[in-house]
Amino acid sequence: MSATAEVKVNGAELIQEVLKAYPEKSAKKRAKHLNVYEEGKSECDVKSNIKSLPGVMTIRGCAYAGSKGVVWGPIKDMVHISHGPVGCGQYSWASRRNYYIGTTGIDTFGTMQFTSDFQEKDIVFGGDKKLEKIIDEIQVLFPLNKGITVQSECPIGLIGDDIEAVSKKKAKEYEGKVIVPVRCEGFRGVSQSLGHHIANDAVRDFVFDKTDPEKNKFESSPYDVAIIGDYNIGGDAWSSRILLEEMGLRVIAQWSGDGSIAELENTPKAKLNILHCYRSMNYISRHMEEKYGIPWVEYNFFGPSKIEESLRKIASFFDDSIKEKTEQVIAKYKALTDAVIAKYKPRLQGKKVMLFVGGLRPRHVIGAYEDLGMEVVGTGYEFGHNDDYQRTTHYVKDGTLIYDDVTGYEFEKFVEAVQPDLVGSGIKEKYVFQKMGVPFRQMHSWDYSGPYHGYDGFAIFARDMDMAINNPVWGLTKAPWQQAA
Repeated sequence: MSATAEVKVNGAELIQEVLKAYPEKSAKKRAKHLNVYEEGKSECDVKSNIKSLPGVMTIRGCAYAGSKGVVWGPIKDMVHISHGPVGCGQYSWASRRNYYIGTTGIDTFGTMQFTSDFQEKDIVFGGDKKLEKIIDEIQVLFPLNKGITVQSECPIGLIGDDIEAVSKKKAKEYEGKVIVPVRCEGFRGVSQSLGHHIANDAVRDFVFDKTDPEKNKFESSPYDVAIIGDYNIGGDAWSSRILLEEMGLRVIAQWSGDGSIAELENTPKAKLNILHCYRSMNYISRHMEEKYGIPWVEYNFFGPSKIEESLRKIASFFDDSIKEKTEQVIAKYKALTDAVIAKYKPRLQGKKVMLFVGGLRPRHVIGAYEDLGMEVVGTGYEFGHNDDYQRTTHYVKDGTLIYDDVTGYEFEKFVEAVQPDLVGSGIKEKYVFQKMGVPFRQMHSWDYSGPYHGYDGFAIFARDMDMAINNPVWGLTKAPWQQAA
């Protein structure tokens, strides 16, 4: 166990100390977002999904990021137009590692970015005609695209461009092509979370409700399932799919990593929706349950303990043959996981981790760390809601620091006081903590590694955490608390 693991911190006192840096009014507001989990409570008792304080740096994204960057962007055979100034279009170019199969520029477009590149004259005179022209050009240049989405940026909503009318006109002109207007202007809501919801509603309105049952010929089976809310970061969805198919299920759709418009259309035929990222896709899962009667279940494929638990939970929706195969799958990979734990647990036992990530990771990855003997001592969400924090209570231990929409200042001070052996967060925080001499892993896109889902992903996860913490480079630099000592 490292020396830092022996540091004892009173979380409540630490929070009060950090809040002293703020003006009284700001401190009062931020105090509602910070707390320490007490065992036995059903809630983490922090305020969430509230607008960030002006002037206090936030790590959140916007509604456009939630729609374009998360839900719609990975649908590989559609062209997604960033409708607005090039700044957001440039952001969207640096897309996440949503791996996909296909020929880029021919039948798949996941790593290609399209923007209407709004100029001042477009703000004055409107961009409807420009949008029509872009859609025409896309049809000429990329005739094998299966559909188009219009992802609206902030100015589109401010000037009142009618993207719905343009989309409807062009869909008719191109004989029923799926063209989806998405009102995901960045200023909507308090974070990217509303962008997820808007994108889900767009799938409901422009894909599900417009799919012609006569043309959508689909032969169903009793074991059809859809993977919802897995964006195939570094191949995660593929690792998950391997296990589901080995237990006898047929995956008819992936949302949205390596996904296609046909898979979206087929999803209402599934017997079970398997939900990975609750925050981004619970809306459409609930809709399908209400309208089509399709049950949905959350799953967690990080680390062997949670994988086993999730596989059995999924199998419980099916017959005994699936349950029997599930036990065979668990037994098949036992030797692999035992070997991984035997190799890395002695090197990682007792190491402390602090997390601050988006989506489901602040809770879902905790089990994988614990399988390696590590302890998560602080966690929080960039854009979580109250139900995310309720779910977090099933994962965290007594005394865990909980922080919602944590500011850069707060996070640095928490790390300085708690002195973790590893911080897992995003690219905006990575270099801050590495310069402080603290090992870091980028837990949004696996620091260009992965997959982390599934049994094979656990082996990669364990290797990466060991590589970060036990890298000899840390002997050449010191964290602030080590320098003070």
